[in-house]
Amino acid sequence: MSIIRVLFIGDIVGDPALSLLEELLPQIKNDHQVTYCVANGENAYAGRGISEAQAKRLFDAGVNVLTGGDHSFDRSHDYAYMRKEPRLLRPLNYPKGVPGNGMGVYEVAPGILLGVLNLRGLSFFQNPIDCPFRMADWAIGRLREETNLILVDFHAEASAEKKAMGWYLDGRVSAMLGTHTHVQTADEEILPQGTGYITDVGFTGPHQSVIGMDIQQALNRITLQIPQKYIMAEKGYRINAVLIDLDTESGFCVKINRVCSKLGFAAS
Repeated sequence: MSIIRVLFIGDIVGDPALSLLEELLPQIKNDHQVTYCVANGENAYAGRGISEAQAKRLFDAGVNVLTGGDHSFDRSHDYAYMRKEPRLLRPLNYPKGVPGNGMGVYEVAPGILLGVLNLRGLSFFQNPIDCPFRMADWAIGRLREETNLILVDFHAEASAEKKAMGWYLDGRVSAMLGTHTHVQTADEEILPQGTGYITDVGFTGPHQSVIGMDIQQALNRITLQIPQKYIMAEKGYRINAVLIDLDTESGFCVKINRVCSKLGFAAS
């Protein structure tokens, strides 16, 4: 049995989180003998989108593929980069014509290919897009023509929708990892037919916050019910991620572990 280890990093929120990964990711990958690293980067630009410069910094830091979500298209002047960079993904189930790619196949080691598929959920999002379940059927068929190792980032709001997708894909993909809610769930498992699963990986950024937002601004938004400017929080940085071991012969997950690196909650 030949094993590769994939590190998947939860939603990177804000430039300081990016700087943190620049500092720590090389050592993390070395300490945990990581073969390949995938990260959700759709919140890197102050919580909304990702710039070309930030994507390049993350690639230089050791991220191999970046996935996205509902904020992938918030920075229109970076669309040209999305069109030409195959390592920067956005959800596949957006309509035809939007920039970028929704999936890709990448060489993670000599002779070993990993398919990465990015999908967005439907529940509680305002803009309707194509069904992620039907799109997954089509995409997995295409990816399996090249590899049996397939990782899915399902960027969705509802836990029930992510649970349903996990069961839907069990036995057909190596791992289905939920993103978007910025709260790491404690339900990592290997489903009965071999697919690694977690409802939400969490987020990498300031956890002394309301999912990355300044606490007072978030409270104002909720208690006053009027629009508030989104202000990034600045304290309590944490890296949320999962480590998954994949059997290159069967294509299935043999181990999945959460990572929650607490990097300080200074009161000052």
